[in-house]
Amino acid sequence: MDHVPDQALAIVEPDGQLCHLYHPMFARMGEVVFRRAESDATPVMVVSLGDRQAALPLRSLQREFQIGDDTPDGRMLGLIAESLDYVAQLRPGDPLPAEVLTGEASWHPEEMFRVRARGRLWLQLLDWIAPGQVDEASPDTIGARLEHDPALQALTQRAVDRVANELGLSGSAAVMELINGLAHELSFIDALRFTLLQRMQVMQAQLQGLAHLQRGGVARLEALNQTLRLCETAVNQTTARFDEIDAQTGEALAALRNQDSQRAFIRSNRDTLYRSQRLWEPILAAWEAYAAEVAQRPKSGSDDQVWRLVAQTYQFLAPRYMSFTEWQSVFTARSARGGAKLANTMTW
Repeated sequence: MDHVPDQALAIVEPDGQLCHLYHPMFARMGEVVFRRAESDATPVMVVSLGDRQAALPLRSLQREFQIGDDTPDGRMLGLIAESLDYVAQLRPGDPLPAEVLTGEASWHPEEMFRVRARGRLWLQLLDWIAPGQVDEASPDTIGARLEHDPALQALTQRAVDRVANELGLSGSAAVMELINGLAHELSFIDALRFTLLQRMQVMQAQLQGLAHLQRGGVARLEALNQTLRLCETAVNQTTARFDEIDAQTGEALAALRNQDSQRAFIRSNRDTLYRSQRLWEPILAAWEAYAAEVAQRPKSGSDDQVWRLVAQTYQFLAPRYMSFTEWQSVFTARSARGGAKLANTMTW
């Protein structure tokens, strides 16, 4: 990365995507990284102090150096904190993610999810105009059929004309613009359904598979059962969110009629799910790596290895999905035993 002059930390570009932190303190900090603290996810600025690092919470920095929220530096620090929901870290010169600048996503779904989202909308519209005539089609295949089936093309034109009439639009072009815009927003949800929910369900199935092994001793099996219960809670909560999105956007005409509110609803859920996906990524990747290793070398997956992964999974799930009363009890018990080891990072 190009060197950024010491007199400013370039976080967003001058054309509206960059801003500078002007307080002289920032020029004296040397090389810094903005990220979330590993202990409690607090937004921090990390600076090097010899062979150690100091993590300074952004709120503490504001108080210490009297940086008000309504000042340029205060607003910039707020944007940095918000950005860390979407990127792992920011360094001087890095642009802020699009989510905090324009509301667009800073990532792009694969084409298969765009095709699926468009196909689902077309199926809804075709079923609305001619119930039962496209029951055998799927969101993944309807697009190809529309290109080659004259009868379906005629039915599609009827649907477009009907939408234009219902919504008072000028013609087919205006309808297609609405459909493509809504499909674009929904493609992110379809992508997250795969990268988050389906992978969570695969991990849940792996845990359930371990439950049938009946090995590891009573303590390990109890830990596995606790992990399974937490995983079930996580999967159910995530499934419920996708179900809510599907219910809210399940009637194409209503969604097209209220596209502004629908866009806001979809984007809000998109960002929530994307933040969740980023949190889940390390643990999901760990289970996928373990499954790949066992598939290639069936005898390579040791009991100790899988039980370490179960313990890691429990540590991830417990603070997020355990009831407050249960978590408070566990935390109290751990504190009585001396608590967890401190990381090689100081938080001020």
